[in-house]
Amino acid sequence: MFGIGGGEFFVIILVVLMLFGSDKIPEIARGLGKGMQQLKNATNDIKSEIHKSADVDGIKKSFNDIGNSSQVQDIKNTLNGVDTSANSLTENITGEITKAKEDIEDMTGPIKRIR
Repeated sequence: MFGIGGGEFFVIILVVLMLFGSDKIPEIARGLGKGMQQLKNATNDIKSEIHKSADVDGIKKSFNDIGNSSQVQDIKNTLNGVDTSANSLTENITGEITKAKEDIEDMTGPIKRIR
């Protein structure tokens, strides 16, 4: 929670108790709770207004039309082709590395380790 560990949280609670006393803590918590609820309600109201205005202006419909267009499908197909060519490129590189290893072993012979 907010990057605070258990020990740090305990110290914060201890400092709050020392500053405000145990009788004021419930009042402070209620005030913070009401403030958080008002903030949440305000953000929800703003979100609903944005969604309503987007529906009225037809923005959502235009985004759906863009997502289904043929140009987007062409780009997706092109990217899929790049992915398959990358796989074949990786296979070619692996094959070349294996071939180079075999050539080196043929030139030098097996290396024996002495214990």
